[in-house]
Amino acid sequence: MDVADLFARPDGLSLSNLSPPVQTALLLGLTTLIPAVLMTATSFTRVVIVLSFVRQGLATPNVPPNLVLTGLALFLTLFIMQPVFAEIDQKALQPYLAKQMTGAEAVRAGAEVHKRFLLRNTRKTDLGLFLHLSGNTTVEKPEDAPFLTVIPAFVISELKTAFVMGFCIYLPFLMVDLVVSSVLTSMGMVMMPPVTISAPFKVLLFVLADGWHLVTHAVAASYG
Repeated sequence: MDVADLFARPDGLSLSNLSPPVQTALLLGLTTLIPAVLMTATSFTRVVIVLSFVRQGLATPNVPPNLVLTGLALFLTLFIMQPVFAEIDQKALQPYLAKQMTGAEAVRAGAEVHKRFLLRNTRKTDLGLFLHLSGNTTVEKPEDAPFLTVIPAFVISELKTAFVMGFCIYLPFLMVDLVVSSVLTSMGMVMMPPVTISAPFKVLLFVLADGWHLVTHAVAASYG
């Protein structure tokens, strides 16, 4: 079942047939799902995980603070998703406001635009997994997959990509830890925690390499 099916059902059970108070109550209830949609059906998952790996690699668990990290991830998500939102506005929202489309048609058009974004960043193996779990054997191409099947496939694809990027980010910091640990061992300072000495060097390395610029560019460029 796609999102548009909630607005247009052939058996007559649709939101458009309900009374205005009931429609308002249902729509207000659906707004509670906005945070979940933002975190799972956009680039937010990949962005926030990669930024968390950066903070973990720097060995500064409280810098940047969670509020700053989440805010940066949110605005990067809005930047990355801007072309998708603009296309939805052009093909769905504006025609609906101009009364050139019904509500169901606008939702269907917007969902199709969003689905194309999800499919571009979803591995076929992940999509095949959820099609197999749902027992759906009628889908011949990814574009025909139900919207509610594409979303979980997109999420696990994002998790894998984010962890691969996090691994690549973590390696240079790990090398610094190994070098510092070897130096301390050779000096006989085995009781000195290596992270105490390596943390300033990792921060210095990250700043000299313009790390935030590189990480932001890598995350934004990873989307097609």
